[in-house]
Amino acid sequence: MSMEPTMVKVRVPAKVNLGLAVGPVVSGYHQIATVFQAVGLYDELVAELAEPGVCELLGDLPDGVTAGEDNLAIRAARLLMVRFEPTSGVRLRLRKRIPVAGGMAGGSADAAAALLACSVLWDLDTDPDDLLMYGAQLGSDVPFALMGGAALGTDRGNRLAPALSRGHYHWVLVFGAEGGLSTPEVYRRFDELNPTPASPSVPTDLLEALTSGDPHAVAEQLFNDLQPAAISLQPKLGETLEAGRAAGALAGIVSGSGPTTAFLAASESAALDVARQLKAEGHQVVRVQAPVAGAKIIG
Repeated sequence: MSMEPTMVKVRVPAKVNLGLAVGPVVSGYHQIATVFQAVGLYDELVAELAEPGVCELLGDLPDGVTAGEDNLAIRAARLLMVRFEPTSGVRLRLRKRIPVAGGMAGGSADAAAALLACSVLWDLDTDPDDLLMYGAQLGSDVPFALMGGAALGTDRGNRLAPALSRGHYHWVLVFGAEGGLSTPEVYRRFDELNPTPASPSVPTDLLEALTSGDPHAVAEQLFNDLQPAAISLQPKLGETLEAGRAAGALAGIVSGSGPTTAFLAASESAALDVARQLKAEGHQVVRVQAPVAGAKIIG
């Protein structure tokens, strides 16, 4: 029998939806077809052994993130506690870099990190497929945060199939200056703008472009059905998208439900130029590469 570690540290990436087709509501959820790409912007979570029954989140948390039972990382740890009844509890410490309510699945990433960290901390009898199953119970984006890379997501986004992706992609992310956007609110606005949406189609042209490794080909296929809804709630997003293209990006999209905008550049040097220009205009920016691995133990 292996000995339990006393501490596990996990790094987990954000995601960008390269394509997001949104359809009608079925069983309470919008049906979607999306292509995820994990990008090199990370949250880090440390899980430490605690007294039996303890499950708490500590640390200097950003605005919009609570340490209560509604936190996805706490919910993930609780799920494993109920399922496996470990002999010890857990204290979680979170270092966030993924923006809160930014359309990059930061909360889902933290849940994925907690699942992986606690499964190792408690030496649980789980495999990657088990964690994907538990992740799907917590949220539609959690399984992809575990998987990473690139993937096609269908149903609620939780049914994943790895997508072949060649090459490296250079992104410039611009964080929303007007605060976060509520995902349910964006979907409600989508419903107002699209009373009878068609069933979502798998974006085959985008998947084919990814196999080429050519950022120009991928840029031509980027789309997001939620983008008009997000822009209607935060009109300045439209100006940000125009600014990114004017700065030399191949294309720009709102990431998921927003308000983070993601600009694809032709190369690392081109991304640096785009980032410099947008930063000079007062935007909060970060450059990232993609695709990257999913949740990973780093200590």
